[in-house]
Amino acid sequence: MIRYYRKKVNEELIQLPALQAGCWINIYPPFNREDLTNLSDQLDIPLDFFIDALDIDERSRYETEDEVHYIVFNIPYANKSTEKHEPLYITIPIGIVEVDDYIITISAYENPIIDYFLKGKPRGFETKKHNHFVLLLLERTADTFLLNLKTMDRERDAYERELYNSTRNQELSKLMTIHKSLIYFVTTLRDNEMLVMRMQRTDFLNIRKDEELTDLFEDIIIDMRQAQEMAQIYTSILNGIMDAFASIINNNMNNIMKRLTSVTIILMVPTLVASFYGMNVPLWGQNSPYSFGFILV
Repeated sequence: MIRYYRKKVNEELIQLPALQAGCWINIYPPFNREDLTNLSDQLDIPLDFFIDALDIDERSRYETEDEVHYIVFNIPYANKSTEKHEPLYITIPIGIVEVDDYIITISAYENPIIDYFLKGKPRGFETKKHNHFVLLLLERTADTFLLNLKTMDRERDAYERELYNSTRNQELSKLMTIHKSLIYFVTTLRDNEMLVMRMQRTDFLNIRKDEELTDLFEDIIIDMRQAQEMAQIYTSILNGIMDAFASIINNNMNNIMKRLTSVTIILMVPTLVASFYGMNVPLWGQNSPYSFGFILV
């Protein structure tokens, strides 16, 4: 599904019926390879730029080929899988292509970053200002990472409270889903931070002479770094909690085994007596009328 949009400052986002100069082209599922090939031929864009952005394992990077600027970075995405033990969040790539008077975004999934621009009203957003649009996308990505990290930390705290009153291994699986999400976040945020740092150093967006955009870019780098540090801290905390509760569960299991061992030892005494008096040999007191009661006692 390829759609065209135009927005000017202080105006609503307008969906256009066809391609126009200065518009934003958003590629959302469902679409097929033929749609991408036609757009690639029409705007003279390498088809690989579109295909790479659809790869779930694509790393954050940027490049320029034949005056076509390309950026791909990863964003947080709420996992919709119903399978058990799946992470709460994963990361997916978004591709940004800038060519002539057009800017194109492409993703294999409908996601909250693009939806924010489709439904929301970001400050100063204008489809003709490509560099500013890219910075706003990066800013929204950093904000979403921070928001999702805070959400996971609240859920971790709730699961931790449940574990205080539980000794089952199943309770730890809830923390595992958060742990997997944090691993995705730590890896992705590290790549994203390296991406924005390289973009700043090489002035890939050509904003060095614009003080306002330069300040915005620096704020984005700070937010990315903060999100990465938060993800690392939360991962360390979660690792410590899971190790501690695993030890608690093992200790509780040891206590249960001690009780069962004590019961087994107690039951061995009457078993031993019955074994002796069950032998087919002459035994003391076997002729006494009170021998059965004596053995029971």
